[in-house]
Parts: sequence; C-alpha cells; structure tokens
Amino acid sequence: MADLKQQVILVTGANRGQGKAIAEHLASLGGIVVVGARNYDKAQEVAVAIGEDHAYPVQLDVTKESQWKSAVDMVIDKFGKIDVLVNNAGVLKRKPFTEITIDDYEQMINVNQLGVFRGMQAVIPHMEKQQKGSIINNLSVSAFAPIGNSSAYAATKASVVAMSKAAAIELGQKGIRVNMVHPGGIETDMATQGKGVPDFYNSVPLGRIGRPVEIARTVAFLASDESSYCTGTEIVVDGGMTLGTNDGD
Repeated sequence: MADLKQQVILVTGANRGQGKAIAEHLASLGGIVVVGARNYDKAQEVAVAIGEDHAYPVQLDVTKESQWKSAVDMVIDKFGKIDVLVNNAGVLKRKPFTEITIDDYEQMINVNQLGVFRGMQAVIPHMEKQQKGSIINNLSVSAFAPIGNSSAYAATKASVVAMSKAAAIELGQKGIRVNMVHPGGIETDMATQGKGVPDFYNSVPLGRIGRPVEIARTVAFLASDESSYCTGTEIVVDGGMTLGTNDGD
C-alpha cells in the first residue's frame, strides 16, 4: 500500500466526484491534502469531513493564475513544501462537432489544458528547490480513444498528454516526475449527468462502470515512492473498455 505520511498534496477540483475521492483516499494514507475548488465553501466541507489534521481547504479556480499563485503560496507558507500536485479539475461538454461553439471550446481549453499548464508552472519552481516532486494529471481515455460528441474535450485531453511527456523529459533530472491517469467511465455526476449508469457498461470486459476510489488508488501509487521510476507514464483505468466490448453470449 502506498505510504503518503507527511506528504503535502494539492488536489484540484476536489469538492466532488473523482477529485473528492482522491483527496479522501490520499488523506487516509497519511497525506496532508490541500482541497482545491472554485467554491471555497465546498472545499471546506470536504476538508472538514476528512479531518483538520489531514485536509485544508483553498479556493482555486484553475483558470485564474492569481488563484494558483495564492494557493501555492499558502501551501509553502504553511507547510514549507509541496510534494504532489494532482491536476484533476476538468469540464466536459458533449455536442456534435458542428455544434461546438468557440466559447465551448475555449472554456474546455482554459480548464482542461491551460488549467493544468498553470498548475504545473506554479509548483515546479518549489519542486525544483526540493529536488523532488510528483505531478499527476488526471485525464481521460478520450485522449486516445474519443467517445462520440466529444471532439473538443478529446483534443484538450490529448494536448495534455503531449505536454506531460515533454515536461517529464525536461524535469526528470530535477527530481520531478510527471505521470498521467486515463479514467474510462467512472460513476460521477459529470459522467452520468444524473441519468444513471448506462447499460453500455455491462458490456465492457469487467462488466461494470468504475468507482471514483479506483482512480484514487492509481493516483496514490503515482504520488508515492512506489512509482519512483515512473515518469511520462500513462495508466489506463477503464475496466478494459478501450479493448472492446464483450457482446458475446
């Protein structure tokens, strides 16, 4: 099991879904988790539920450079270091290619792509001083196997793959690892849109939709020294969905 005792970890979009599960799980492994969310009250709710010894809330809209600076400054002022950044915040808009507007696309770029870029730039100088750090970008199987009506979303996720790999090459000798997680279908409000779990997931090789904690466990591995020789790595957590469906009798 990953040991994250006394590791200081910043998680974005940690007020719900996968982000909340990640924050809860990393704290359960001994991590000190900074719960980032656009809505401070929501971040505080999660932090209180986890426990004040292991979680601290911070307002963090990943599209705002000033909030990145203030969040990271708070972490450094309070703890003197930042060991792990989990870029989890994301937005999905599913529309046919011809109906995606420039505003839709720009919003997804700003959150899914530039939000990750801003976060990496904010923490890297501190990790360089430490000569150690782990950056984990929580992306999507859409980066390499897009689903229907998600062209802009897929493009933003694929761009972060290229950025992550390039950063891994550049930062490796500075002690900073950059890795990626690619969730498939995970049972969250964003994925199900309040409509329940689609029957489709009965046909994936493992026969079900994924659970947020299953992403959290993968993030914990990449955050810990158990993955000390992994960088530029992509871990797919999709129940085999991208292998193909099992429609046979």
